[in-house]
Amino acid sequence: MNPFIDINNRELLKDLLSSLQPDTKPLWGAMKPQQMVEHLIDQVQYTNGKKNGTCDVPANEAEKSKNKGIYTDSRIPKNVVLGTLPDHYEYDNLQAAIDQLMTELLVFDEYFNSTNAVAIHGGFGPMNYYEWQIWHNKHFTHHLMQFGLLPE
Repeated sequence: MNPFIDINNRELLKDLLSSLQPDTKPLWGAMKPQQMVEHLIDQVQYTNGKKNGTCDVPANEAEKSKNKGIYTDSRIPKNVVLGTLPDHYEYDNLQAAIDQLMTELLVFDEYFNSTNAVAIHGGFGPMNYYEWQIWHNKHFTHHLMQFGLLPE
């Protein structure tokens, strides 16, 4: 059994996210619900043609990291901090952010279905649609668990 959510099951994904309240406390970390959703929007935009990523590690290190991060059932560790949280929201409210995330996922599908694209992951290097689906599944699962929307 796959231990990760399938981002292609958009109805389930939207239902889980819509069960969040703006004041839901995370089980770990400092993100608020809307910060988490806006973080996912930002990350998906790097994979749907709206933003361009760069690989921040040497190619051989990226390949090793990709093999572990994509081609194993390893989970993203809790409390990974990769920068500071923004001090303002991009969207008017949590539901607007969730709706935008669902739109960005549709653009992600269209981007890869209309081109032979690859998108760059900062630690894994170039990845195709299949690899990005795996990574998004893991990343979304991580944050859904963070807010108690999926069991750990």
